[in-house]
Amino acid sequence: MSKTEILEQLPKLTPDERYEIRLRLAELDTDQWLDDDDPLTDEQKAMLDARLAEIEKHPERALPWDEVRARLEARLLK
Repeated sequence: MSKTEILEQLPKLTPDERYEIRLRLAELDTDQWLDDDDPLTDEQKAMLDARLAEIEKHPERALPWDEVRARLEARLLK
């Protein structure tokens, strides 16, 4: 399968399937997908890792991006 074919199929996957692919890519690439000029401090990275672990532990507490975005837009466009 070519790269073009893979990219065409990605939108057809379920969120769980895309998540599985992201995990596999991160596993294969380690941290190479991060920019060399990564602006995050070690403290910020630790905070994000802790928040991600919390979401993975309690996914029912997370909000879908569409809902978060709608709330932010409503708040900013008042």
